[in-house]
Amino acid sequence: MIARFAGAALTLVAALAVPASAPAHATGLNPAVEQQLGEAYAATARYGYTPFATADGYRARVCLARAQGGMGFHYFNESHFGSLDPTRPGALLYEDAGHGERRLIGVEWVVPVTGKNMKRPRLFGQDFQGPMPGHYPGMPTHYDLHVWLYKQNPNGLFAQWNPRVTCPASAAQDMKGMKGANGTQGMSSMKGTQGTQGTQGTQSTQDSQGMQAMQGMQGMQDASGR
Repeated sequence: MIARFAGAALTLVAALAVPASAPAHATGLNPAVEQQLGEAYAATARYGYTPFATADGYRARVCLARAQGGMGFHYFNESHFGSLDPTRPGALLYEDAGHGERRLIGVEWVVPVTGKNMKRPRLFGQDFQGPMPGHYPGMPTHYDLHVWLYKQNPNGLFAQWNPRVTCPASAAQDMKGMKGANGTQGMSSMKGTQGTQGTQGTQSTQDSQGMQAMQGMQGMQDASGR
């Protein structure tokens, strides 16, 4: 019990110590994009401690995976839908860390479709993917952009699917199985995704690993090699 609370305390310290921008690193990205990514990291690293995410309005919805890889558990904040602000992603991406806990692996921006002639959104110098149907009942057809800030993706920092990410069999939802704009299929498999995240001790290393992940290959790789 003492070790668990000590881990939670370390997480709080790490989250509060996040710098305003990422350290310099060789990514080959435009300096302005690197600055934006640093802002995104500084704004979201604290969500390695999931109670901070839920307190700020993020809600667990679906875990998406298919043959070429996964996206992980999505925690959506609908008040951020439509945002192109690097500090206000519409979703946080997590993977199963065991023992009912979740590990932060990426962030996602979500922009609902507002008309047939809507211009494709861009952020970090990247075009959004889509449009695509919603991933849960009530979620609109949208464009989205994934950024793997906290876990290396062999397919690239902005790739949609990550071959190093999986979903538990009981929670996996394949986007191919969704129908209509609300993606109502596959929701029964998501029982328990709200989970028990409490004060997770294993997340105490999340922010320090995330800082290392901002350096080296693509500048956002997971130094722990997960």
